[in-house]
Amino acid sequence: RVSLEEVLQWSQSFEKLVTSKYGPMIYKTYLKTEHSDENIEFWLACEVYKKITSQRKRISMARKLFTSYIQPQAPNEINIDSPVRNAIIRNIQEPTESCFDEAQRIIYMHMERDSYPRFLGSQFYQKLKHSLQTTDNNSLVN
Repeated sequence: RVSLEEVLQWSQSFEKLVTSKYGPMIYKTYLKTEHSDENIEFWLACEVYKKITSQRKRISMARKLFTSYIQPQAPNEINIDSPVRNAIIRNIQEPTESCFDEAQRIIYMHMERDSYPRFLGSQFYQKLKHSLQTTDNNSLVN
């Protein structure tokens, strides 16, 4: 169960949100309301991708990332510029562990600058915080 302490830490930095236990899942739920959950999905998939050591598995996952998020008209296309997209297209045949780094960095910045501040100010986040504060106060009384 998510704790009040964890939820309060999310407001300290975007990094604390995306590296916490429940943060990415809850943030993704919020992003769905903005129709931009492909950003956190892509970012998290890149975190998994970078840890792959088998070249065969890396090629397979690189193709999945490409068809889901990168190629034009992809079902979950992310907002990256042409030079970055074209570099990935060039590197996809022999994908390295860093071939999505630039796209991941751009998406991280988009989330940090745009949706993260909205998340912190949202009813969604405020209600979650309030419900946990209320729960904590009730457990102190009992």
